[in-house]
Amino acid sequence: MPSVNKIKGVIGILTGGGDVPGLNPAIRAVTIRAIEEGYRVIGIRRGWAGLTELMRDPQVDNSEHFQELTLDTVNRAGRTGGTFLHTSRTNPTKVSLDAVPDHLKDKYTAPKNDLIPEVLQNLDFLGIDYLIPIGGDDTLSVAVRLAKEGVKVVAIPKTMDNDVPGTDYCIGFSTCVTRTINMANSLRTTAGSHERFLVLEVFGRYAGFTAMLPTMAGAAHRCVIPEFKFDIERLTQILSEDRLQNPSRYSVVLVSEGAMFTGGEMVFESQEKDAFGHAKLGGIGDLVSARLKDLSPKYNHGKTVNVLNQKLGYLVRGGDPDAIDSIVPMAFGNLALDLIIEKTFGRLVVLKHGRYENEPIDVVTSKKKLVDVDKYYHTERYRPRYTSIDLAPMFIFTSD
Repeated sequence: MPSVNKIKGVIGILTGGGDVPGLNPAIRAVTIRAIEEGYRVIGIRRGWAGLTELMRDPQVDNSEHFQELTLDTVNRAGRTGGTFLHTSRTNPTKVSLDAVPDHLKDKYTAPKNDLIPEVLQNLDFLGIDYLIPIGGDDTLSVAVRLAKEGVKVVAIPKTMDNDVPGTDYCIGFSTCVTRTINMANSLRTTAGSHERFLVLEVFGRYAGFTAMLPTMAGAAHRCVIPEFKFDIERLTQILSEDRLQNPSRYSVVLVSEGAMFTGGEMVFESQEKDAFGHAKLGGIGDLVSARLKDLSPKYNHGKTVNVLNQKLGYLVRGGDPDAIDSIVPMAFGNLALDLIIEKTFGRLVVLKHGRYENEPIDVVTSKKKLVDVDKYYHTERYRPRYTSIDLAPMFIFTSD
């Protein structure tokens, strides 16, 4: 490791939003390459919370908010799931009064408070020259703001939903799809044994990529996605047809958590919202299951079809990364270091058209990344279209 006098600069790295497999490999890749190139690396703990709650006093123990990263630390964690730096959904641009750190309560008294000035001063206090945030569009929207404030930012996209604009791939997506396929294949044996409908609720607030890919891969007969409201009567009819045509007498539908009935809205577990204004989704799978059972006699000679209903949720979020979510984070981390070495900032590392590139970071807030329904989704049959794949990216469904 270079001596202090030869250090080229200090790199800060953080993970924000939901955990996904692949975060620790990304942290490992950044740290190993950075140390080899002559930089120090500081891990910010709990996402933007670490840079919001830190106290600028050398006598205060701030170990809850940051730690120096070493080769030993990242090598031990690099093959595991989750993030050893921990994470949060803290949004320093809109901190509610009750969430303002105690040592700042005299200074910030509004119902919502912009603590970006504190973040900037805390970066200076830690001596951080360059910042690598890893997150989805919410986490990275803060990075966009910091880049505009002059912070030297290079961002890495991650999210189960694969919906960060500007990139064909986000860390965590492949493992999510892999687990969804595996779990659907496991549960279908029970669905077949009892001749039931199988309803699996999967991630996807605004984008249906996590439902589309497993369905195309054969894990489900149908899928309903946030981009197109579905008719439950029509869905029941189609699933009933699928079931009767199946020798094992079952059929499977993947339901995105953000999917909506015709004439309906998103379904929430509660109305409590996170720092980015999102209420926690959940329950659409339960509603779909109940309605399928109620309507099933109409399409099954008067007999009710029972439903096996499972919310996959955190089962696809936890655990070790698959091969792609071990390789892509390594590449993203090294690409981020390339940009820092080249002194090219305000960028988002991306994977587009099968190649690693980078985009201006404000692409994150410039548009939404959603399934192109006209091109990729059969709105009458509630399943992916199996055409227009020529020259599509590896994971096929993208509106970019």
